[in-house]
Amino acid sequence: MADVVTATQAHSPIQSGFGFRLLNEFQREFPLIPAPYAALAAHLGVRESEVIEALLAFQAHGTLSRVGAVFAPNSVGVSTLAALHVPEPRLAHVAAVISARREVSHNYEREGEPNLWFVINAPNDAVLDEAVRAIESETGYGPVLRLPLIEEYRIDLGFDLRGAFDTQRSARWQPVRGPALLTARDRGLMVALQAGLPVERFPYLALGHSADMQEAEVLERLRGWIDAGVIRRFGLIVRHRELGYRANAMVVWDVPDTDVGALGQALAQQPRVTLCYRRRRCLPDWPFNLYCMIHGRERRAVTSWLRGIERACGLDRHPSRMLFSRARYKQRGALYFPDRADGHLSA
Repeated sequence: MADVVTATQAHSPIQSGFGFRLLNEFQREFPLIPAPYAALAAHLGVRESEVIEALLAFQAHGTLSRVGAVFAPNSVGVSTLAALHVPEPRLAHVAAVISARREVSHNYEREGEPNLWFVINAPNDAVLDEAVRAIESETGYGPVLRLPLIEEYRIDLGFDLRGAFDTQRSARWQPVRGPALLTARDRGLMVALQAGLPVERFPYLALGHSADMQEAEVLERLRGWIDAGVIRRFGLIVRHRELGYRANAMVVWDVPDTDVGALGQALAQQPRVTLCYRRRRCLPDWPFNLYCMIHGRERRAVTSWLRGIERACGLDRHPSRMLFSRARYKQRGALYFPDRADGHLSA
């Protein structure tokens, strides 16, 4: 279980210099040109080889998860947040069983009950249902609490390494309505992209070789997905704990369904909120329908920010829970489609 990182585990911060700027400035709007790392190097005033070496080092350290795409929820395949309550003596074992499944992209221990939270991704509902049943059977715990996303208000997991948070927020996300229409060639490109953009001189050319596409076609598809909102963000995907963000809380509220949209949009405007969305309740065990994530370096600061956010949005009068993460068992990009070696892609 090599990916396990606890909330109190210390990591060396990224030093100042071009490496700091590289991670800080290119988490979004990554160049869609044949030699993107050369463009990054020109912007930073260094050599292309230095940028490539730095990114490979960040990947080896775990600071950088990958260079690539964050797809909009429900635009590609299906997913759900899921949870189980597992007795502490069995937690590490059960977490390892769940993390071993390729459908699981994130797996965290959080305070309270349930205490094990994970995200399941699949190409369709049938495969997702099968994964849930397998988890219940293999772990001996269940039923799995399934909390699929209903509406997104903000999804932005970029981290400003200076500790600053933007105060200018767009009026509202424009979520993708339903799944994107994908051809077999589209799926082939997504399979190749799942592991991230290669860190080499001509990454889109290499990506094209993996997807049986020309470089120009790869760039055209990526631009189209970004313009359509299917790709939410394209750039450096960093790991927040390795960057010093170890006081991270998922906050949930039970608000009237008639008010959740307005409250969610107000919550999404708060500068400390990185994720904000509505999820399906799971009654009677889990009545909460409004969620957000707040990431910080110190627990006291995160708690203080939350109280201010609740007052600003009028959420302080609604039942809520604040669930700080305690350990990370798995974090990687979602795998919606099988690798070519695992199965055939269909149109």
